[in-house]
Amino acid sequence: MSKQNTEKKKKNPALQLIAGGTAGFVESSICHPLDTIKTRMQLRRQQSTLHAVRARSSLMEPGMRSFSSLAEPKLNVLKSSIESIPSDVIPRARAQAVTATMGPFGTARRIVEREGFFSLYKGLTAVWCGIIPKMAIRFVTFEQYRETLQNIAGRPENGADFSAPVNFTAGLASGLTEAIVIVTPAEVCKIRMQSQYNSLMDPSQLARRKYTNVIQTAFTITREEGMGALYKGIVPTMLRQGCNQAVNFTTYNIFKKKVLEIQNKKDLDHWQSLILGGISGGFGPLVNNPLDVVKTRMQKQVIKQGRPAKYTGIVQSIGAIYKAEGGLALWKGITPRLMRIMPGQAITFMIYEAVSSSLLRRGYFT
Repeated sequence: MSKQNTEKKKKNPALQLIAGGTAGFVESSICHPLDTIKTRMQLRRQQSTLHAVRARSSLMEPGMRSFSSLAEPKLNVLKSSIESIPSDVIPRARAQAVTATMGPFGTARRIVEREGFFSLYKGLTAVWCGIIPKMAIRFVTFEQYRETLQNIAGRPENGADFSAPVNFTAGLASGLTEAIVIVTPAEVCKIRMQSQYNSLMDPSQLARRKYTNVIQTAFTITREEGMGALYKGIVPTMLRQGCNQAVNFTTYNIFKKKVLEIQNKKDLDHWQSLILGGISGGFGPLVNNPLDVVKTRMQKQVIKQGRPAKYTGIVQSIGAIYKAEGGLALWKGITPRLMRIMPGQAITFMIYEAVSSSLLRRGYFT
């Protein structure tokens, strides 16, 4: 079987649907806790007033009391002021205090101690409901855009390889398409579910939670805020997805081509797909994390009638976050995001390549 024939078989939409959906399901099931941690870190906004500290219950949480805005000095003044208040006015439940720092590991520990281990999987149903159509759209449209663009640009003599500009443009268009069709509504529901600070270990809190599953969350958002609320943050989501897929597909195919040329092989080994997928997945987040922070803030906010929205657009949101919390706040969640996306992309490409080659070897989609 020639390389050219193999490439043509891999373009079968049904094959891409099955391989992509399987890859997405496995990847999301393994990596979702890191996405929950990232979301909580991006939604955390430090305040510099005693009222805000009380409102966030941080008088009982030394871990939060020591973690302040990136734009402000640490709240040492608040600490001394709080300690001077009589204990009968503000009870100090030190036995229940969480002393972990507010990095990714501290955030994870805080979620588990307060809400239970399975709270790390909040919003996973929204991801599952969106992962198969998202992966189908991603891989099918990428191949279709790539074929069309390569035909316009002119094919190389061997007719097998695609140029880097073609891969980049096809990946960009694929990311924009998936953002519009499926990613934005799914992420709005996922973020609303992830941002709930209810404990899965407390039945009374479970009974009072607003968002219970992805279907109920979508109906609740639509009923209270209108259908348009499901598309909050669509512009930064489109930019983020477009950038991610442009970089992911381009770097992966460049690395794959070089490795195959060096080893004089037709296909990558599974461990090679894993490594190359992980490396390629790290480039996008390093560039577009501010867009991800803005997207998360816009999708989390609930706009009430008669009240202006705090975050209205990309430029305004970046300015508001920078002014209130400092420039580094735009990079909140970058560590768990890299920890989430790099292994996620590694798993996605490995599973996709493995399922595709396995189905082709068995004579399916020929």
